[in-house]
Amino acid sequence: MNSKKKIKKKSNNSRVTTIKLLDETKLRVEKLREHKKESYDDLLRKILYILNLVRDEPEKAKKVLEKISYLREQVEQKEREQKEDLEKEKKGD
Repeated sequence: MNSKKKIKKKSNNSRVTTIKLLDETKLRVEKLREHKKESYDDLLRKILYILNLVRDEPEKAKKVLEKISYLREQVEQKEREQKEDLEKEKKGD
């Protein structure tokens, strides 16, 4: 039995498109980002997933949002620490 994970391939018919967002909307969407390299497509898919969960399993949706919040806090803390380290290095020069 093959133990490799199957990777879902994008179909050849996949197209990239542009959508217009107000700055406020963009910032709100970005608050769901778990890491900097997460694409807007990933974010929108995550939003749709959570919306579907809210309808079917509200408690599970709440846990997903809590996990996202926790991961965001971790990323922000790491960024603050890196910024502080850079500032210390500049002062030491």
